[in-house]
Amino acid sequence: MSQNKVTFGLDKVHIAFLTDLATPKWETPVPIPGAVRFSPEPQGEESTFYADNGPYFTYTSNNGYTAELEMANIPDNILAEMLGWEIDANGMLVETTDGTPKEFALLGQVLGDKKNRRFVYYRCKASRPSKEHNTRAESVEPATETLNIRILPIEVNGKNIVRGVMELNDTNTTVYNNFFKGVTIPGAKAGV
Repeated sequence: MSQNKVTFGLDKVHIAFLTDLATPKWETPVPIPGAVRFSPEPQGEESTFYADNGPYFTYTSNNGYTAELEMANIPDNILAEMLGWEIDANGMLVETTDGTPKEFALLGQVLGDKKNRRFVYYRCKASRPSKEHNTRAESVEPATETLNIRILPIEVNGKNIVRGVMELNDTNTTVYNNFFKGVTIPGAKAGV
């Protein structure tokens, strides 16, 4: 249970590309500096079965999230791998129509008034980012890039999971301190 009254701020955004979906494995997380905003919206619906003249059974489905990730700048090599694009011999990022997007885990940290919370969304798929280019005026306003992300459930140890959130406590210091060195799955032990 969180000890925070409020959370604020976003930092330490990392991407870890998924290498094996069957027995989930990810590459080592790569930091992407310049986090501006991350806004996941739950996907799913509630179904109600009526009997005995009223609601008898209710089922809520969890279909993951859709999200926007706004960053100051997304490095070309990350975009190329994430979206199946190419970087040519001249270093030019080339958007192709037949590239195969790569799924990834998204990790980050939200600051709290007492303790920071680290999060991981295990199975993400991004679509092309939107970016606005404006002329420079009296004041300079940096342009940002926004990725639209679909976050899906993934099976880990017989359970369909979507995300994990962790705060530092007396029993998870090692796992918490190593959170950004690999994708932490539920039940991870210290040193794993």
